[in-house]
Amino acid sequence: MICALLKRRIRQIVTGWTKEKFGGYNHQFYEKVFELLLRLKGNYLWPAMWGSAFNADDPQNPILASNYGIVMGTSHHEPMLRSQQEWKRFGSGPWNYQTNAAVLDSFWKKGIENMDSHESIVTIGMRGDGDKPMEEHSNIELLEKIVADQRAIIAAVTGKPPSATPQSWALYKEVQDYYDKGMQVPDDVTLLLCDDNWGNVRKLPRPTDPLRDGGYGMYYHFDYVGGPRNYKWLNTNPIARVWEEMHLTKDYGDDRIWIVNVGDIKPMEFPISFFFDYAWNPNRIAAGNLPEWSQDWATQQFGPSQATAIASLITDYAKFNGRRKPELVDQTTYSPTDYREAENIVSTYNADVTTAQTISSALPSALQAAFYQLVLYPVEAVANLNEMYVADADNLLYAGQGRASAATEATLVATDFTKDGTLSTYYNQTLSGGKWNHFMDQTHIGYTTWSDPATQTQPSTMSVNLATAAGMGVGIEGSTSWWPNSTATAVLPELGPYQSQTNRYVEIFNTGKTAFNYTVTSTASWLTISPASGSVTTQQRVLLSVADWTTAPTGTMQVPITITGANKTVTVQLAINNPTTPASQIHGYVESDGYVSIEAEHYACGVGTSPLQWTRIPDFGRTLSGMTLFPVTTASQTPGGNSPHLDYVVYLFSSGSVKVGAYLSPTLDVIEKGLHYAVSFDDDAIQTVTAVTASTANVGTANPWSTWVSNNINVQTTTHTISSPGLHVLKFWMVDPGVVLQKIVVDCGGVKPSYLGPPESFRR
Repeated sequence: MICALLKRRIRQIVTGWTKEKFGGYNHQFYEKVFELLLRLKGNYLWPAMWGSAFNADDPQNPILASNYGIVMGTSHHEPMLRSQQEWKRFGSGPWNYQTNAAVLDSFWKKGIENMDSHESIVTIGMRGDGDKPMEEHSNIELLEKIVADQRAIIAAVTGKPPSATPQSWALYKEVQDYYDKGMQVPDDVTLLLCDDNWGNVRKLPRPTDPLRDGGYGMYYHFDYVGGPRNYKWLNTNPIARVWEEMHLTKDYGDDRIWIVNVGDIKPMEFPISFFFDYAWNPNRIAAGNLPEWSQDWATQQFGPSQATAIASLITDYAKFNGRRKPELVDQTTYSPTDYREAENIVSTYNADVTTAQTISSALPSALQAAFYQLVLYPVEAVANLNEMYVADADNLLYAGQGRASAATEATLVATDFTKDGTLSTYYNQTLSGGKWNHFMDQTHIGYTTWSDPATQTQPSTMSVNLATAAGMGVGIEGSTSWWPNSTATAVLPELGPYQSQTNRYVEIFNTGKTAFNYTVTSTASWLTISPASGSVTTQQRVLLSVADWTTAPTGTMQVPITITGANKTVTVQLAINNPTTPASQIHGYVESDGYVSIEAEHYACGVGTSPLQWTRIPDFGRTLSGMTLFPVTTASQTPGGNSPHLDYVVYLFSSGSVKVGAYLSPTLDVIEKGLHYAVSFDDDAIQTVTAVTASTANVGTANPWSTWVSNNINVQTTTHTISSPGLHVLKFWMVDPGVVLQKIVVDCGGVKPSYLGPPESFRR
């Protein structure tokens, strides 16, 4: 196996740093890259492009690579060891083999002549100029001719059969389509299979495919320029996901070359280290060892005393960034009203900021700069970005309700936007005397299309013209309406003894500039109201809870809550569900507020048949972890009986029609027969679901793929009939290998829109 580093997308970020520190992409710069590569136990490089040309920029570059023992290549769309920039500088005519073959052949011949005795892997094939598809009329026959002519050039220049020179052909984007339609590739050429640019492997060798002399490789991405959105700023690659996809790759025999696009290198130290460690010895790192690997990495960088906490921070921010790329986050991402989703996102991020700052201050001064780059900056910067967007969502909501607190949220948006620039400036110009200047120049706020904006734009906010006199408004959890403005009855989400959320809230807010006093009362003596009275300048949240459910009446009811202030009275109904069923009869995950939500790893029983076994991948996906079946090369299974499945015990108060949402990783149809799973309740009929087909996972078109990768989830839904309330067993059946389950949500009619889905239910 050749472990490989790709530093391909180089624009103003590394370019600015390289020019400042070394004068350009010369051998002084590449000396640092080569040393890094060897320390990582890698030996293959696709060099910087988009403005640079490895061989032409400095004649010492290829000589230095040979001295370091680095195998050189060029990216998937730069054939015959010649860069795109070399064509711009030295080529003539169109980049079109149908009309300009002689010029292109001469251009490519020079690349092989320049190779001389330097160890290289020659990229063959052709895409359009600038990493674009070839013209529509280009076809399989033309590509086969291009490759045949390129190999003839290799043979003529080297004086050896073309098979004596290592070659690779990347089946990137539309090129894979050509291959799938029958395009022939010489047997000695390494077929470089690819991910979808978002970390999801597109294709793997079929177990029945004949062995190839050239074998197979994988071109993977940690950074990408393209749709549905560029992602280039910080690490968004949880190592659990990298492990799962590269484990899949390895087990299917794709192990000749692994190469990863890391963009500007600097923001990707953590996943780069993991990628190379795993590639060096895949059998050493099992799924269950991932937390241990992260802790070992943190120990290596910062010593053992804080390694556990540091590993947790790095794992957190990669997972949080991975659930939705920062470039895709905006004020609409997380719900400001349901499941307290947006505020929980902010509080979780900010808790990590506090931990990171505490660790930073406790570290020896010699380690603080490294800690800032690797941990503190990304934690602070992404926490700040999410707080800014949530504040913007709150501002828009509050302004629509006339709240005085809309101004507070607008100020927070402006403060956080300014802080984003301050953090980047400190990283670039102050930290270590400007050692890493320009690495945080990447814009990441204000996207309006797939491509990054030239400059960052502060999210727009709204202002409210407040009356001088006090005015009381009431907002409630789970609603964008407010009272007394709305004529609808104000009903809070259900509260009961079997909930992970133990209280509900109302928010009393001011629509004027003058503070007012309020009181909140209820005739229910068993209901706790906190704080039941006080003064409101902008707004006050009041929590409603039940300390002892044995003192509350049983059954379902609505309890009126009376709120008085500023010469107004608003009545809010609190929905109570205190089941009459004895607690001793209630087990498993309990329905409440119209749903049951379960993290995949919290199954009651996992059934497998040797050698098949269910495996937990920790810190995988958007919330907790992932469950999948190993080995991944196993044959598809027919669900039923003792075939592999996970049992989830649920207690439902509902009957009739329910929907089951399976939250799956956006895995693609790697072996081209579709990806399926099955689900059933109790002994009812098993429903088999097509989670992924070739058509729905067609990369780059207007279909579910774009939504899956943007949200980093593929949610599939089935409908079931529950004959009676009570205990039920929900079964998730394995059908095809490669399906990874993150979460299951049973919608009994109460699931509300949110990004992550409802939080995990109470389990008895």
